[in-house]
Amino acid sequence: MSFFRRKKLPSAIKPSVTFGRLLYQRIDHDGLTMLAGHLAYVSLLSLVPLVTVVFALFAAFPMFSDISEQLKSFIFSNFVPAAGNVIQNYLEQFVANSNKMTAVGTCGLIVTALLLISSVDSVLNTIWRSKNKRPIVFSFAVYWMVLTLGPLLVGASMAISSYLLSLNWLAQTGVNGLVDQVLRIFPLILSCISFWLLYCIVPTVRVPPKDALIGAVVAGLLFELGKKGFALYVTMFPSYQLIYGVLAVIPILFLWVYWSWCIVLLGAEITVTIGEYRDYRRQKAEQQEQKPEGQQE
Repeated sequence: MSFFRRKKLPSAIKPSVTFGRLLYQRIDHDGLTMLAGHLAYVSLLSLVPLVTVVFALFAAFPMFSDISEQLKSFIFSNFVPAAGNVIQNYLEQFVANSNKMTAVGTCGLIVTALLLISSVDSVLNTIWRSKNKRPIVFSFAVYWMVLTLGPLLVGASMAISSYLLSLNWLAQTGVNGLVDQVLRIFPLILSCISFWLLYCIVPTVRVPPKDALIGAVVAGLLFELGKKGFALYVTMFPSYQLIYGVLAVIPILFLWVYWSWCIVLLGAEITVTIGEYRDYRRQKAEQQEQKPEGQQE
């Protein structure tokens, strides 16, 4: 009868299977796809206000006037893999119309943009099972800092990169080619850094930086692969264009935003599961030590 007994997993793959089981249980319990759908809906509502606030910040700083158009092209080509030009044209029209708004309307745009950041905060703390609450003033300060300093830091990094590429002595030393190679993977680097900061700063509990880095790298790689795969899907299977025609950009954008949030939240789940797996191993080791010598495996 021993033949019919369930065989034990090989020791080499047992940790991976255990980790995968813990990860699946967390994803199923948290309802990752529902959380991603909620964030996708809020993102679409906040998209125009967020873009308006970001490029209003660039307009307020003359040093970013030259880099503003370059940043627009960078964002839409690297973070909106399909129909990026169409979406960019529509958003620029919306932003131009928002310039005619009153002070009350402008405040409403800022509040709507902050709503997205608040929703991300709430969802990530749900994943981390955190019940700690930040003071309202502190939360507002963090949201405002993300909304204002985030775009400025990205613009500054791109301005520095453009300046380095323009230096003649870099081309003569051969460093220019190295910088060019770094710029090719800059979207991946930027994604990983952004995810790492998101997983480290937003939760109201302490997150080990190493765990957050692993989750961020996985999410960054999936995000880059997702861009290529999504663009290929829209190109090879143009069902949305055939059904919706000119309006196809709306479901395409929503589908991409939803998929992006699934990747971001998956990275968060991986980050949390790493800590849970570490605790699981520790508990198993303690139980093993408490067993009599004859019963130990």
